[in-house]
Amino acid sequence: HVQLVESGGGSVQAGGSLTLSCVVSGGATLNYVRNYCMAWFRGAGREGVAALYPGKDGERTFYGDSARATGRFTIFRADDKNTVYLQMNNVKPEDAGMYYCATSGRPYNCRRFYDYDTWGQGTQVTVS
Repeated sequence: HVQLVESGGGSVQAGGSLTLSCVVSGGATLNYVRNYCMAWFRGAGREGVAALYPGKDGERTFYGDSARATGRFTIFRADDKNTVYLQMNNVKPEDAGMYYCATSGRPYNCRRFYDYDTWGQGTQVTVS
């Protein structure tokens, strides 16, 4: 059974940077972040922020409307740590909220944010 644990949230001043982490563990999770859809969401409404997934020529990324518009977020992974990250730069008050890591358990249709069904507990970001 896949488990996701987020960390890295906290209080950050507007204009600062923050990197969130999501560690995948449990079950058959070797190389999980490399082989399956992984994504970050924000808020109670689970707005899709960014997705990372395997592509034909290597990893692919996809950003939700708000993240794409800002260009300030970057999703990336560390295979050796089975961890996915969300780097947030030039943080703004509207970036505040609970951030969740999630996986759909599939290596395809990763841009479908509504397909993600395994979630971490979330990590809170506060912007001052």
